[in-house]
This record gives sequence, C-alpha cells and structure tokens, in this order.
Amino acid sequence: MAAVARCVPRFASRILSPKLPIARMSPAMGFPRGSIRSFSQSAFLQAKKYTESHEWVELADNGKTAKVGITAYAAQSLGDVIFVELPEAGLEVAAGEPVGAVESVKSASDVLSPVSGTVVKGNTLLDDKAKAINESPEGDAWIAEIEVSDPAELDGLLDPETYNEQNHE
Repeated sequence: MAAVARCVPRFASRILSPKLPIARMSPAMGFPRGSIRSFSQSAFLQAKKYTESHEWVELADNGKTAKVGITAYAAQSLGDVIFVELPEAGLEVAAGEPVGAVESVKSASDVLSPVSGTVVKGNTLLDDKAKAINESPEGDAWIAEIEVSDPAELDGLLDPETYNEQNHE
C-alpha cells in the first residue's frame, strides 16, 4: 500500500503536466498588458500611526483626510471620561498643537494633532456620550477629522508595533 502511495504523485504529475499548459505560463500572461500592479507603499495603504503623547491618526482611503483620537492606553490612564472638547470646523492646526481636550474624573488632557491641516469636523458622538472614549478610543470615539496638508508627516510617527513596545515595558 505504501508503494502505491509513493507512485501516485509521480504518476499524476506525468499525466497532468502536458494537459495543464497554464502551469507553464508566467502569471502575467493571463492578464491584459498593463493590468499587473507591483506592490508599493502608498499613502492609501498606511496603517494607523501613533505619537509618543498617546494620540493616533489614521489616513482615510481618499488620502486627504485623517481621523485623530487618543489611544486605548491614554483612555485607560485617564479613567472615566466625563467631557470632550471638540475642535471647530475650519480650525488650522500644526502637528503637535492642541486639537481638543479630554476631561476625566482623574484629570484633563489636551489632544495634540499628529499632523498639520484643517479640521473638517469634530466627532459629535462625543458631545452626547463622552464615555464612548473609554468604550472605543481607537474606533468610533475619534476626536477630529482633519484635511491633512502634508501626508509625509505620517512617516515620522510610530507604527503600531513600536508604539506598543514603548508602552508595555
């Protein structure tokens, strides 16, 4: 029985190989000219980035706007959030300038913008439910949406792995 099992793969490859010309084609031959794209890093493929002061920024699919918020680490450190100060639409901010503030039962803290740009809107969910920061700090409870003036600023921020290493030592 073992001898038969060893022969089957060799036999199958001899029988099937001549009948499957696709196996001998290069992958590019099956696609129209110019439709193959190489892998490259673009602004559209960037993951969420972090600052050392515990803010995050995530570039939208359009490559022009980004959502900004505080990290789960910051939300946990603050404790129960009771008030969030949101920015006004049209506010011009530079990287490192306040774009809002978060107040908890323990303390209050400015939220610094990781990137330069113009505020498109604040997250009105937080007007009625500041506690959402504790429930989903890196999801639905973002602070502001910003039209990014220089996407290259994202390159100077921390990737998720580096941020986590620095805050879990």
